Amino acid sequence: MSEFLVRAVAEGEQRACLDVLAESLHGKPATDEVWAKMAPSWTAAGKFAAFDEHGAPVGIASSFDVELTVPGGQKLVTAAVDGVGVRADWTRRGILTTMMAVQLEDFAARGVPLAALHASEAVIYGRFGYGAATFGKGVSIERPRARLRDGVGRTGEVRFITPDEAVERVPALYHRFEGARPGFVSRPPAWWPGFFERVVKGDGGYRVAVHSGPDGDDGFVVYQTIDARDRQAPERGAILDIRELHAATPQAWAGLWRFLLSVDLVSEVSGRGRPLDEPIAELLTDPRAVNTTEIIDDLWLRLVDVLAALRARSYGTAEPVVLEVHDKQLPDNNGRYAVGPDGVERTSAEADLRLDVATLSSLYLGHGLFSDLALSGRVEALDEAAVARADVLFHTARSPWCGTFF
Repeated sequence: MSEFLVRAVAEGEQRACLDVLAESLHGKPATDEVWAKMAPSWTAAGKFAAFDEHGAPVGIASSFDVELTVPGGQKLVTAAVDGVGVRADWTRRGILTTMMAVQLEDFAARGVPLAALHASEAVIYGRFGYGAATFGKGVSIERPRARLRDGVGRTGEVRFITPDEAVERVPALYHRFEGARPGFVSRPPAWWPGFFERVVKGDGGYRVAVHSGPDGDDGFVVYQTIDARDRQAPERGAILDIRELHAATPQAWAGLWRFLLSVDLVSEVSGRGRPLDEPIAELLTDPRAVNTTEIIDDLWLRLVDVLAALRARSYGTAEPVVLEVHDKQLPDNNGRYAVGPDGVERTSAEADLRLDVATLSSLYLGHGLFSDLALSGRVEALDEAAVARADVLFHTARSPWCGTFF
């Protein structure tokens, strides 16, 4: 069995590690031009890699710190895991397990209470304590049928901005939305060059439009149009595909949708990863013009410090429950926690419910029900009455949503 060493990435090793990540995801090594654009977002900080006996990287686990809004509005420092991969000729040797263990130990040592990622495969990260905590829906709107109700979205104006203007203005605008709902994450300065600027200044034909209301700019949308015509349907309009849409107020949100649904020569408006509770159909006289095309897992969450995370969020009105939590990777989290509307404490009392940290992580932001997971055996009910209480305690009025890729 070949030997490998997992250690922190040193300055100057980032590009080689990025190439390993690209190869593991069936991509190509970064050209000089691509690397010049990626370098500001791909720093050595927060990266651990596996190196072979010659010092070449063969695996990478990367992260950077953000703030994530939890139920009740508090923002917790969260490690955003943005790149994990192992070179194909080095898989099945324990590299991923070792890197994830080293990464989690680093988060715990730094006092980071949460970690989050977007999973390339849904079967990988549960064994490291991550659970799917936010979901998104795909929508497809039949543009010719999409007539808006009278007065919807008419209180502001929408205008295009250039790519340079978008790079300059949108980060500050996005900051207005942070904390809007559970699951929302901040976008630190290093995020924008790699994940936003490359898109709006790239060759994908993306447009950026900004909504302005009484208090100035209060929403934006990034989209592209895709030609859907062919020989059988030369009259078919384009598909307007939304990459992201954010608004600070309901009026700005409605105004942006009014704009999108009024673009000429468009047959369909589509978007992926929209909030599960986004009421697009309520804007229209014919709600059947809106079709949900998919429901997909979005943000996977990991409680690194269970006590700190549980104490940070708010709870509904119900009698407390005692949760017994099991965590194989971070055994300091093992134990029982009394959770109620007045706070959270470790306790020696008998457990009402028993679950592992991945299951608790998936329920933490308010998506899903303890009662549903009890049916599947992921939550063990030692007191049947406690299941309904836990549902009430962890419920949130708004569906958790992330809305940011990393």
